[in-house]
Amino acid sequence: MPSSKKALIIGAGIAGIASAIRLAVKGYQVEVYEANNYPGGKLSQFEQDGYRFDAGPSLFTMPQYVDELFELAGKNPSDYFRYQKLDTVCRYFYEDGTRLTAYADVDKFGKEVQAQTGEPAMAVNQYLANSRRIYDITNHVFLERSLHRLKTYLRWDTVKSIFRFGKIDAFRSMHKANQSFFKDKRIVQFFDRYATYNGSNPYAAPATLNVIPHLEQHFGAYFPDGGMYSITWCLVQLAESVGVKFYYNNPVTEIILNGRAIKGISTKEGTVEGDIVVSNMDIWFTYYKLLSGYPKLHPQKILNQERSSSALIFYWGIKAQFKELDLHNIFFSADYESEFDHIWHEKDIYDDPTIYLNISSKYKPDDAPEGCENWFVMINVPANSGQNWDTLITEARKNILSKLSRLLSKDISPLIANENILDPRNIESRTSSYQGSLYGTSSNNQFAAFLRHANKSSKVEGLYFCGGSVHPGGGIPLCLLSAKIVSELIA
Repeated sequence: MPSSKKALIIGAGIAGIASAIRLAVKGYQVEVYEANNYPGGKLSQFEQDGYRFDAGPSLFTMPQYVDELFELAGKNPSDYFRYQKLDTVCRYFYEDGTRLTAYADVDKFGKEVQAQTGEPAMAVNQYLANSRRIYDITNHVFLERSLHRLKTYLRWDTVKSIFRFGKIDAFRSMHKANQSFFKDKRIVQFFDRYATYNGSNPYAAPATLNVIPHLEQHFGAYFPDGGMYSITWCLVQLAESVGVKFYYNNPVTEIILNGRAIKGISTKEGTVEGDIVVSNMDIWFTYYKLLSGYPKLHPQKILNQERSSSALIFYWGIKAQFKELDLHNIFFSADYESEFDHIWHEKDIYDDPTIYLNISSKYKPDDAPEGCENWFVMINVPANSGQNWDTLITEARKNILSKLSRLLSKDISPLIANENILDPRNIESRTSSYQGSLYGTSSNNQFAAFLRHANKSSKVEGLYFCGGSVHPGGGIPLCLLSAKIVSELIA
């Protein structure tokens, strides 16, 4: 028998969809309200002149968290969602001409690093062992459970992790730690880059974040059949199969309270009553837009924290193919510290930005016309604080084209058949991400994990939070884990 209790989900981002599935499996009546006419939030897609683009996240790791949702619903994941493991995780291009292939096989990767840079393969192995050690200490405590419940700290595995706290390297920066492992500046830069996976600065973020390479190197990187958007599409179909109802073009305008308890929500269609509300909207907008009438509930210290970085993305249909490029490619800045100084202190874009280039047509040929490629070209930029973005975008585009043309020894400009642009302003307007920040608050201090907003309100009964702006953080795996934590809190 279905439960008489109703759960209302605000936002059909990946965490909102996952929360809906988990609650429906528990027997709740679940309704999801989405402002856009499509699901997925940042994990969406679009087409332009015969080219298909995944609009947002392009790296898929830890697929077990997607598979788990199908298993909870009693289904075989591979019947609905398929993916392949990448043998080559990413290709790297340096200004000095160095080219480095990050192989999924650790031994092969270590040999590649030694051959291309002279850095001993043993140093890579030692570094990845340290990354794994941080993961083993932090995973079950910091990622899979709420940090805001006493119960978490009374578990024996939590106590053991606390006694090993010194080994997670929380009191020096990622960059300082990486310098202690490697002598070659190119490999230090290689591992510094992982700070960008949660929108942080490697010269300020704690070395605890050096756990991230383990997630990619040990668990692997994958490409979903159908592209990244197939993650969204398959999970929406799963949600609907277990009774979840989606309402698109239906933005929530208010969370309605009865005293200090949830009563329901207001949408453009009217009022909807429910027992539980789970907000997948950025925490800043959840309070300032949906709970604007309750200023005493606003956690000002959290809402005033530094935001993560944002992104500037050019979607280019390219009338050529490049054999030296793979699915994931990085073109490094010659001066990484200056680049991050511009992002975090100058609040502008460095004239030699590090470029991430994703080409899904390498694995899904029909994403581009024959003989062509779909280029997703992204650089890290500051969150929107009123900069002149039109001027910054014009300059960045010129610098990106110059850099790519130089390092690929081919003029890229005449190859661009069509273009679309995503910047911090429309990231905010399309996904309700405050200031266009991709990951909520930054992780630029050693206590960042504890300073993220909890997954359950301590002031309103029945109000919960999921997604990249709350615990445990941004990115597909952590968003899916936020939904798991919410489900367990509700249970």
